[in-house]
Amino acid sequence: MPKLVIVESPAKARTIGQYLGTDYTVMATMGHLRDLPKSGKGMDETFTLQYVPIEGKEEMIKKLQAAAKKSDTVFLATDPDREGEAISWHVAELLSLPGNQHNRVTFNAITKKEVQTAIQNPRGLDYPLIDAQQARRALDRIVGYEISPLLWRKIKSGLSAGRVQSVATRLVVDRELERRAFNPEEYWSLTVTLSRLKGAGTFEAAYFGPETTGKKTEVKNEQEAAAILEKVKANPFSVRSVTHSEKKRNPSPPFSTSTLQQEASSRLGFAPKRTMALAQQLYEGVEVAGHGLTGLITYMRTDSLRLSEEAVADARDFILGRYGKAYLPNAPRVYKTKAGAQDAHEAIRPSYVELPPEMARASLNDDQFKLYKLIWDRFIACQMQHAVYDLLTIDSVSAGEIFRANHTTQTFAGFTAVYEASKDDAEDNGALPDLSEGEPLKLDKIEPKQHFTKPPARYTEATLIRAMEEQGIGRPSTYAPTLSTIADREYVLREDRQLRPTPLGEVLTGYMKDRFTDIVDVAFTARMEEGLDEVENGKKDWRAMLRAFYDAFSKIRDAAEADLQNGRIRIPDEPTDQICDLCGKPMVIKYGRFGRYVACTGYPDCTNTRPLSEPTEGLCPLCGGVVLKKKSRKGYSYYGCEKNPGCSFMTWDTPQKTACPDCGKTLFRVRYQKVPICENPVCKSFVPEENRGYKKKAEATEGAETEKKAPAKKTAAKKPAAKKATPKRMKKG
Repeated sequence: MPKLVIVESPAKARTIGQYLGTDYTVMATMGHLRDLPKSGKGMDETFTLQYVPIEGKEEMIKKLQAAAKKSDTVFLATDPDREGEAISWHVAELLSLPGNQHNRVTFNAITKKEVQTAIQNPRGLDYPLIDAQQARRALDRIVGYEISPLLWRKIKSGLSAGRVQSVATRLVVDRELERRAFNPEEYWSLTVTLSRLKGAGTFEAAYFGPETTGKKTEVKNEQEAAAILEKVKANPFSVRSVTHSEKKRNPSPPFSTSTLQQEASSRLGFAPKRTMALAQQLYEGVEVAGHGLTGLITYMRTDSLRLSEEAVADARDFILGRYGKAYLPNAPRVYKTKAGAQDAHEAIRPSYVELPPEMARASLNDDQFKLYKLIWDRFIACQMQHAVYDLLTIDSVSAGEIFRANHTTQTFAGFTAVYEASKDDAEDNGALPDLSEGEPLKLDKIEPKQHFTKPPARYTEATLIRAMEEQGIGRPSTYAPTLSTIADREYVLREDRQLRPTPLGEVLTGYMKDRFTDIVDVAFTARMEEGLDEVENGKKDWRAMLRAFYDAFSKIRDAAEADLQNGRIRIPDEPTDQICDLCGKPMVIKYGRFGRYVACTGYPDCTNTRPLSEPTEGLCPLCGGVVLKKKSRKGYSYYGCEKNPGCSFMTWDTPQKTACPDCGKTLFRVRYQKVPICENPVCKSFVPEENRGYKKKAEATEGAETEKKAPAKKTAAKKPAAKKATPKRMKKG
């Protein structure tokens, strides 16, 4: 009889299938098969969770049950983490597999060797790991199910709270409050331009401090700056010291989930959700020319920095062969995983060192290639020799005041031959002349500048993930979905890659801080994560953990219930620079049933509203207007011309920075396609809709809405807003 192997995704099934041969049937569950019911809390007073088949998965369950009956062995090969272990357990329950059966197989990378080794060495289900997943699911259900209805009645319908998402939102809100409370402080910079008296050579130097202390000193105001200027203008300059020092820079560790998301965001501009989707594709398998279906990277949800001895040996062999002995350290580099991290899996690395990015380039789309190259380069670099720099520091002095110039020159590339290091924050004055101590200098120019300290920067997606990781909020699998959730629910907005809280996010966070202090407390949330880790390690009973949480939580919930009689909390309107084209009054951003929209402040006399949109870098291929990113009533993103209804251009496709070489118009990227296309109908490179490779499901999904008015407070309208065009291909939901 054949053997059945069950995984989560079809891509993973295809890759594993080619490694196992005809004696094995590989089937995919397409994710979870069972979950808590959508209605009701889904658990009793003893925290026994009441699972039901997920709607739409009934046919898949029947197919798996039929296949299992025809197989003498069923292997559960879902992902090697909490969610994967839970999926295997649910499958075992649905297929009535013995609880003590050793049929669970896991692999860190989907390679032929690892897959075949795992099949030969199955284990039993890891019940502490399953318990940790159940505890997490129960905690999330309790928080969401019992707080969200209170938010609907107190603030606005449709809101949600979450054990991790509420804390992430709070971080963004707290940072914004810090920025508002920030009081800038004055300081001055003094820069001199000096030149040699004999021979060529001019350079700039910045004020460092008095010679008597030899310490960096801040110039706090104009009076201090003027006093220094007066002294140095009246006295000659000379070279006080010329110092050369060697600086070594070690490579960064291999990627964890967090650092991969951070680096992909800062270097490639990928949102964390996009990064994880691409990493999933690379892990599960891509058709590579000459290699067939190939899993290109190891498992992408990990906070470990550990590397297998075999992988390190392969990397060292590659470095020696391509770059030479000088680039190879005497011993392998070992990176220490931080305390409290889950170390079940290796760091993220390429599955095959001998498959460098350039060899796989033709088989990957642009984004897959960029991410694979980032992972491959970082892994190889982490086992290479350090880079070496010569740091030249020249101190010039006048009237006892030191002015310093620095210049750094790389003398040995080391790991930077593969992976460019981040730039040093230290100021570099460029190439400096060959000076000697005591040499007199001429003052050509002195430039004082007033500055003010700046408030703390808003979080970016990368820095928010770093903050969540450092403070123990969430785990590798939750960073990307958490950021997507708080953005999709419009608690936070992305503006120029920065995260800004909306008035809704601030009101929600303020209420949570007032009524559900622990839920949005960073330290409390971190302790809950530690508790889940203890459940996973078999050190804590998951139901006892839930009982302790719920006993305290229910008292807070009851107090919040009593507060509902004090009335609702109003969400402030956001001012805009837009003027109503019907009555000339200012327009503001309001919150309606389907999210944010622009409305006239003249309501109820004027009911003019507009859909909210944000400009992109693209220009309309029909009229040259700015292409705006818009949202339909159900939250689907699409793109349209700012001159609508005068211009009818609308598309699902994402505008790119690049222009068509034939007509100069903006190119657009069709999802899942490698090459951007031209959508200018008069261009010879124009690609009509039927040839753009849209997936069938895209045609069936809800399309961009006709740009009707957003919901207003009252239905009465004196002047209806202008009706705007709907793209032919975009169907209403």
